[in-house]
Amino acid sequence: MAATNERVIFEKEGVFIHTALANSDDTLLAGKVSLIEKDGGFDAQLDWQPVEESNFEVQGSTGEGQPTWGTVSFHRRAAETVASPESVNFHAKKNRYAINFSLSELKSIRRSSPSLGWSYLLFVLKDGATLPALHFHEGGSKAMMKAMEKYVSITRSPHDNRLFMVTPNDTEALSRSFDELQLFGESSGDLVSNTNVKGKATRFLRAAGQTRKKFFRDPYTTTLGGFSKVTNFLRDTLIATNGHPSQRPPDEMADLLSEELPGLDIQPTENEFDLITRASLGPRPDVERRQPVGQDQWKNHLDRDGRVTSIHLLLEAIFRGGLHPSLRKEVWPFLLGYYKWDSTHKDRLELRKRKEDDYFRMKLQWKSITDDQESRFTELRDRRSLIEKDVNRTDRTHPFFEGEQNPSLTLLYDILMTYCMYNFDLGYVQGMSDLLSPILMVMENEVDAFWCLVGFMDRVHHNFETDQQGMKTQLIQLQTLVHFLDPQLYTYLESKESANMYFCFRWLLIQFKREFSFPDIMRLWEVHWTDYLCENFHLLLCMAILDTEKSAMMDNYLGFNEILKHINDLSLHIDVEEILKKAEGVYIQIADCKDIPKPIRDILAIKAAHDADNGTSTTESADSGGSARSADSSIEIVPDQEETTF
Repeated sequence: MAATNERVIFEKEGVFIHTALANSDDTLLAGKVSLIEKDGGFDAQLDWQPVEESNFEVQGSTGEGQPTWGTVSFHRRAAETVASPESVNFHAKKNRYAINFSLSELKSIRRSSPSLGWSYLLFVLKDGATLPALHFHEGGSKAMMKAMEKYVSITRSPHDNRLFMVTPNDTEALSRSFDELQLFGESSGDLVSNTNVKGKATRFLRAAGQTRKKFFRDPYTTTLGGFSKVTNFLRDTLIATNGHPSQRPPDEMADLLSEELPGLDIQPTENEFDLITRASLGPRPDVERRQPVGQDQWKNHLDRDGRVTSIHLLLEAIFRGGLHPSLRKEVWPFLLGYYKWDSTHKDRLELRKRKEDDYFRMKLQWKSITDDQESRFTELRDRRSLIEKDVNRTDRTHPFFEGEQNPSLTLLYDILMTYCMYNFDLGYVQGMSDLLSPILMVMENEVDAFWCLVGFMDRVHHNFETDQQGMKTQLIQLQTLVHFLDPQLYTYLESKESANMYFCFRWLLIQFKREFSFPDIMRLWEVHWTDYLCENFHLLLCMAILDTEKSAMMDNYLGFNEILKHINDLSLHIDVEEILKKAEGVYIQIADCKDIPKPIRDILAIKAAHDADNGTSTTESADSGGSARSADSSIEIVPDQEETTF
């Protein structure tokens, strides 16, 4: 029976252990498996109990007649040994045979082959002990793993579809990073609380509006959700020399740390699995960049009615050279989906008139709300307040936004407020002002900037959604790429507790906006928006930056906090053209590999080699969104067309 401070969050009967008695066939030992939440929601235990007493004898012993495995509680002693599931038999007299271990002690989970007919899960602990497999004859293994994800991070091995690596949700790494970098002063109490966890004083960041109770109930979701809105709010907690500064301090360019996501580590694949190492990839080709697309080249791609012709060649040219600044106002609406490539001049004029009407209709909705109405509209008040704060400190050192009573600030504010009317569900979250400011500078028009922002948000909205599954997925994909492309770097990062890629959070969240100057980020964005090689080209950009900084990190033996600071100090010191060349070279290097693991192919949308038999090159990208997962990606036995998380 769970203690008063414990809570059963998952329970399933009909879960069997297959035992092998001497001189007999396999014997089924029926039982019930439970997940029991402990420590105020920071950990859980897996507990399996037989449904009734058994009289099985234990075959293995220590040599003194004592069984090597009876009631197991692996959170007690890390050195316990466990016989393999094929040879363990059980003896229970007064006490029932039981399995009980903390999820924090779990190293990996192996699932059964789909051909078995039911699912079983085999648990391996950090000390190397392998527990007897739990057979879910009536289903439920996937639901149990889903429940476990609240307490640990479970990620599929890129080299074995049936192996899942388990790592704890490490909130301590978050605390250490903030303390070491001294981002907060004593005035930051609204966002930081000191809490004693397992005898250690640990500092946890809470997003505004999140309660302590919610944080302790689900620390991963609460912290992750809060950090989906972190682009500017750290500014409020920094020590300032005056009450309400109108512009960001110089060091705020590095205030969005990447350690905001606890528990996203991917552990190295176990040694028994074959790895395709860097040596297998072949040399990385040198890539040359071209001149930006100019007016003459653009006009050559327009027919007399204004339709864009040879779209693929145009996208290639933009990808390899970007756009001349004078063309951005005309071409960005195409790249962001505001205009269709096959539209005529007349079509675009008509579309713009409709979009203008739509925009001002939505703008009127929030402008016509009276103060009395707003007093009963908490969500609108909160969003308005947040937008006002962010507008007053977004890129205020740039000439386009500097100075008091700047009309560009009014446009920035109006567009963001109107977006709340356009997308009620998402509304406004911090970071969107960073994405809008370069667009507004280029378009120089309220309506056009708004619809271009809509197109940009359609690409990156998953970065800002409350469940943060998009950010989690991208960090895991980046970890997988680093592990595949540079095992040496991955091993080093892991040794410094940095393999979780927390330090890349800001890069991904706001698409490198804080890392480059305005001209450079405009170039990088328009190249990325072409999707010429793949939709996840931004992950290759991350890989290129890490490859460039590898020597600086490893030769200087940078530790956890030094890596964070080093990456943040790169802001405005990255050569955008060199990074674009290196990222393209990385893609070609991978695409030329004969045996690309499926997780890598999925991330970069590279078709499998057998597709070449149907006339498709192995280096071509798959259809938009990447290929669907096979049925083998599920723990449960599912139809081929079903896509599942595990």
